[in-house]
Amino acid sequence: MFNISDIKGKEEKEITEKKKKKSRRSKKKRIIFIIILLLIAAAALLFFRSRGQKTTVTEVDAKNIGTVDRGNVTQELSSSGSLEAKDSYEITSLVEGEIIEANFEEGDMVEEGQVLYVIDPSDMERELESAERSLENAEKSLEDAKADYAKLSAEFAGNVYRSKVSGYIKNISVKSGDSVGGQNGTQIADLYNDKAMEVRIPFLTGEANALQVGSQGILTIADTGEQIPGVITSIAGLEETLTGGTLVKYVTIQVTNPGGLSTSDTATAQFGDIYSAGDGNFEPCVEDALKCDLSQSAKVETVLVKEGDFISVGTPLFSLTADSVADALKNSEDALDNAQNSYDNAVDQYDNQQDNLEDYTITAPISGTVIEKNSKAGDKISRSGNSETTMAIIYDLSELTFEMSIDELDISDVEVGQTVEITADAFEDETYTGHVTNVSMNGSYSNGVTTYPVTVTLDDSGDLMPGMTVDGIIILNEAEDTLRIPAGALHRGNIVYVKNDSIEADEAAGKTVGISQSQAATDEKIDESSEAMAEMPGNMPSGMSEGTMSDGAPDSMPEGASESMPEGGEAPSAIPSGAPEGFTAVRVETGLISDEYVEIISGLNEGDEIYVEATESNSMGMMFGMPGGGRMTISGGPGGGPGGGR
Repeated sequence: MFNISDIKGKEEKEITEKKKKKSRRSKKKRIIFIIILLLIAAAALLFFRSRGQKTTVTEVDAKNIGTVDRGNVTQELSSSGSLEAKDSYEITSLVEGEIIEANFEEGDMVEEGQVLYVIDPSDMERELESAERSLENAEKSLEDAKADYAKLSAEFAGNVYRSKVSGYIKNISVKSGDSVGGQNGTQIADLYNDKAMEVRIPFLTGEANALQVGSQGILTIADTGEQIPGVITSIAGLEETLTGGTLVKYVTIQVTNPGGLSTSDTATAQFGDIYSAGDGNFEPCVEDALKCDLSQSAKVETVLVKEGDFISVGTPLFSLTADSVADALKNSEDALDNAQNSYDNAVDQYDNQQDNLEDYTITAPISGTVIEKNSKAGDKISRSGNSETTMAIIYDLSELTFEMSIDELDISDVEVGQTVEITADAFEDETYTGHVTNVSMNGSYSNGVTTYPVTVTLDDSGDLMPGMTVDGIIILNEAEDTLRIPAGALHRGNIVYVKNDSIEADEAAGKTVGISQSQAATDEKIDESSEAMAEMPGNMPSGMSEGTMSDGAPDSMPEGASESMPEGGEAPSAIPSGAPEGFTAVRVETGLISDEYVEIISGLNEGDEIYVEATESNSMGMMFGMPGGGRMTISGGPGGGPGGGR
């Protein structure tokens, strides 16, 4: 038999054990959180004890009291650099030889293009003359090739060869399929022309000697008795004997064929009182072999004339095969291209030699001052590999420049044209001005930071010289005649401590100062959080308020800490409670912030007296990890450093 009461007792015992285990786990978890809070609280108490005297003073030193005034606020960037000339140039020679002229000295001002050195150019002048002759020959060859191509193109027009002369064809020497043209030419036919006829007539030797070439006379045609004029073209020097023993010399007379004269006609001649001793037969004046003068050979396709035909200039003589014409034109075109290439090469060679000759005269590449002269007349310049001798150095000192190295976080604020204030170690009491002339994108990386070079050109260099060290300050932004306070008066959260007298005056004037509605809401949340934590039961170690942990937050913050830490996030910025005695915390809206001043947009009035921290660090924060991903910042003194400034 089992007892029901025993069973119930056992169950109650098990439930009790479970509750004890759960309670032990909960206590263990609370202990861990409590230990963390104790560490935070201890550190905060140590910090506030060390800083508390600065923020809760009953009396404020006069040097810590400032005034809201009007003036300029300037944002700026600074960097050092070494001065350089606007431009510099090292004079070197591209050629070798003896210097025959060097008409300048160190310290001289020289103009761009001024002759500095002349090196003996004798060898190069001879090479230039040779190149000039080669160019002339190449130019003539090119003109000939152009003429040949144009001539051949005309001769092959329509694939037909045309006559270059006039006359009658006696016989034809070519047929279809024959190759014609080429260097020696090909005889096409025998050709004569009877438009001009000539006749050889005998004269007695003594009378023939009295005649002269060019004398005009009258010829009488035997068959018709017609008389036509004639001109002596030649008188034979050889004496001949006619039948019967008469000694004569033959005189050649040319006449214009009036039409109808042929080789069967004969005539006698009379020149003044001198008559011929006989008659002679007419012959054509022109009689020659007709040749094909094509510069390239081609094949005859069809002969277009026959024997006995009279041809004139331009008469088609025969047609040519298309393939042979294409080949001939291609050969002529290739010859023209070769001539063009030869000419172009000759031009390049001549130009190169001319350029080389110009290299023997060295001129100033820039206008400036000669700061160094290393070579003089009589020195010999030699080149070894790629090494060059620096003959002189010229600086353009019309402007001086230097480079500022600007951090990658600030380079986007720098623009060409911005004003730069400059000081030099060599002239401590002098201040110079300049302007940004170039912002380079070629950054350099070192020690985890990228910087960019910014070129600054001085407006007036005064007595400054290249190589001197200078400090530059780039003016980024400037607010003129604006409401401002000293940089040490602005605390973290844009808080300014204003003397109570100023606050009362502002309130009397009906102006609102102090904590905003959003800040009041934040303070209310802090109070609610503290009350909720105080109501939670639990055992806290000695030194801590009674209550349990809620989301990792203690029931109260250490004395002097006025920051709140909302659930799961960072503590919002609250107006610190540690204002100096006689001062009230006021939240302000700021504009430009520099190392010296802060521009005030709203929240203060000109003449307000304010608390100003020393120039050292105005705040100090301690960061601790919190359970649940939260973060709490504990700050001492009357706020932190200015927000948003650089």
